[in-house]
Amino acid sequence: MSRPRLLLVPAPLDFGLDASAPLDEVLPKRTLQEAAGLQHWVVENAKTARALLKRVDAVIPLALPLQQLAIVELPRPPKGQARTSVDLSPLMSPLRAGHDLGLLSEAGLPAVADPGAALVAAAHRAGFAVHGLPGSSSIVQALAASGLNGQSFAFHGYAPTESTARLQRLREWEAQSRKLQQTQVLIETPYRNPALLQALVQALQPSTVLAVSRALTTPQEWTRSATVAQWRQQPSELPTDQPAMFSWLAAASG
Repeated sequence: MSRPRLLLVPAPLDFGLDASAPLDEVLPKRTLQEAAGLQHWVVENAKTARALLKRVDAVIPLALPLQQLAIVELPRPPKGQARTSVDLSPLMSPLRAGHDLGLLSEAGLPAVADPGAALVAAAHRAGFAVHGLPGSSSIVQALAASGLNGQSFAFHGYAPTESTARLQRLREWEAQSRKLQQTQVLIETPYRNPALLQALVQALQPSTVLAVSRALTTPQEWTRSATVAQWRQQPSELPTDQPAMFSWLAAASG
């Protein structure tokens, strides 16, 4: 008898955007089949999870009516404490009862730039099988579209929001990029996209290549990759309602 599985179910990258495209155009059939068969879920947000499962049901009927699915949100740690400080054992009750359990984030792959890694680690410690299902990751999609170094890259999550600290950190990451010839990758909350782009164009050296990808895997998808000097000469405006990824690679010193 096979072990119960924690299934890492990727969500499409159109979170907050036009979701009219059929789900089977952006997620593989295997992923949709596995998702449709699950009765137990741990999710980042129950409301958006139900909306996604409704889209799954339109392609492959769910094993149970949506209202009968067991959907539990990942608990948030107390302010100032790490997510690993939260007791996640209750979330694994379906696994202990012999049922597969789905883990779902808002967009992209669970536990990659999203909560859920602690649950994955707990499942491993408890001896349950963990399977990642195929689907898009905004980090990899943006890196591939950038034309920058895909052999060595660092994802930093979010830059500081305070302007002075942000400029300092961006310059530190640029120095790291120059030294290691390593692509640096950031994400930002959509409404702060223009501020981050402005900071990057201000902080980075003219010869550094900066790439911006937004609305990945949607009809509005757009990527521009150019030197910072070119960004300064020909600015691009970013919408404040579309997820975006920012990547850059500094020219080698010497």
